[in-house]
Amino acid sequence: QVQLVESGGGLVQTGGSLRLSCAASGRPFSTRTMAWFRQAPGKEREFVAAHTWSGRNIYYADSVKGRFTISRDNAKNTVYLQMNSLKPEDTAVYYCAASRPYTDSVLETTFASWGQGTQVTVSS
Repeated sequence: QVQLVESGGGLVQTGGSLRLSCAASGRPFSTRTMAWFRQAPGKEREFVAAHTWSGRNIYYADSVKGRFTISRDNAKNTVYLQMNSLKPEDTAVYYCAASRPYTDSVLETTFASWGQGTQVTVSS
């Protein structure tokens, strides 16, 4: 497993931007699919975006397509989530997740390691 620490959350107005970062410790980062999930109050955790370890595929939830961008820097063991044009419905705790090595699946059960979460609040 890897240890994951998210940062970059905060309070932003509708239409604003935030960049979340997730720093991973432990090896090997480059062989793990990385993803972001979120959980709003009173709702189940939901998938946001994923970047497969092979680099062949990047996935987004329909609700964030065209607004959010996931990227990774394997040299820094870090995955990012650039969030633009934020909406109040994006308000949630955002979690970073890492899969087991050499796993391309983005099913939630695939992810073996989770961060503690970072709060994103979008005011109207």
